[in-house]
Amino acid sequence: HSSSAVCTPSRYSILTGRYCWRSSLKEGVTWGFTPHIIEEGRMTVASFLKRHGYATSCIGKWHLGLDWCKSGSDESDVDYLAPLANGPCSFGFDTFFGISASLDMPPYVYIENDKVTAVPDRIVPGSDGFSFWREGPIAPDFNHKDVLPNLTQKAVDYILKQSSAQPFFMYFPLPAPHTPILPSPEFQGKTSTNPYGDFCLMLDWSVGEIMKALKQAGLAENTIVVFTSDNGCSPMADLPGLAKAGHYPCMHFRGHKADIYEGGHRIPLLVRWPEHIRTGSECMDTVCLTDLIATMADILGEKLPDNAGEDSVSNLAIWLEKTDSTPVREAVVHHSIDGSFSIRDGKWKLELCPGSGGWSYPKPGKECEGLPPIQLYDLTADISERRNIQAEHPEIARRLTGLLASYVRNGRSTPGLPQPNTGSLHWSQLNWLNAEEHGSEMSETIK
Repeated sequence: HSSSAVCTPSRYSILTGRYCWRSSLKEGVTWGFTPHIIEEGRMTVASFLKRHGYATSCIGKWHLGLDWCKSGSDESDVDYLAPLANGPCSFGFDTFFGISASLDMPPYVYIENDKVTAVPDRIVPGSDGFSFWREGPIAPDFNHKDVLPNLTQKAVDYILKQSSAQPFFMYFPLPAPHTPILPSPEFQGKTSTNPYGDFCLMLDWSVGEIMKALKQAGLAENTIVVFTSDNGCSPMADLPGLAKAGHYPCMHFRGHKADIYEGGHRIPLLVRWPEHIRTGSECMDTVCLTDLIATMADILGEKLPDNAGEDSVSNLAIWLEKTDSTPVREAVVHHSIDGSFSIRDGKWKLELCPGSGGWSYPKPGKECEGLPPIQLYDLTADISERRNIQAEHPEIARRLTGLLASYVRNGRSTPGLPQPNTGSLHWSQLNWLNAEEHGSEMSETIK
């Protein structure tokens, strides 16, 4: 699972091993001009590996905020000739080449390390449909349709410069298959679905180029390759149209991107490490993208400090097939675009909102009027989350709410010294609880 049903918070969690709702970002995502959200001094996967002698590079979509030099408060006041602050190179990466946020968010410029490669010279109008993007400033060397091929080539070039003399970590957050959905001509119409399906095929090509580069560099056998997604499929893919073509990107799961339901955050996760992972092996353990930093620390035989990776659990035993029947994680916390919570423990999933918390029915607001304020599902019997059984199992709901409260109060969901969260959390979803029984616990939890 990703830690959130949308991209910025999931990316924060991937790099820091910390749930993003602990940061200043409590809902939604950052934008192209949003200041940085990773806390200064916070350990990331990149900074951790860099300390252990790794070369580190980020190539692709950053989308975690960075600080533009502005003469005023307006986005039109940006000084594009001035260096940017608190981007990837401030959080453990030796080099960066990519874009500030999603490809549908201005400014439309390439950034190399801490400077743009070209200053915007015009405003590009917005575009609708599959090729959706927002109006905004665009640089003369920037064309939306070329971004995925250009970033793929940058990643290939970086790999080909590596050698077995120094280990490396390349974080390659792809801009696809997010909007704008722009498959190159050679992929158009190749999947018999729609442009989204063709764009996914183009993404597969990009991954294939990475794999070919690793083989050409002689690094394929002892390099760990992790392929995953930061959230579920977006409705911009035209889900009904894909269904007519016989393709269901959310499978039988309820909801899609932005939602608290499984379709919002249940994602593919493929790991390749030929020297240690058995080809074709599978594991049904519930894991989270927050787990990357703890897994890397385990591989290197290190223990993370208490103020790092507070929600990260090593998956190394799963990779090596050395687990017993005990799950590696006690529970997983999920978050929707509007900041709604859910917690998954074994077969039980508690959702602290009356609807999707996102973009599918019932959306937050009028569509949720009259619905129970919380939802509880037995995912073993009801993976599609259609039968809310909270009324039948109030003790499970209370236990899971108490567990979530302890995670919030302690600033972590793993063993270690309690840590502070950043800013306040709003627990309006917990009004259903008996105030006399739980009020003091919740008041301590809010901060």
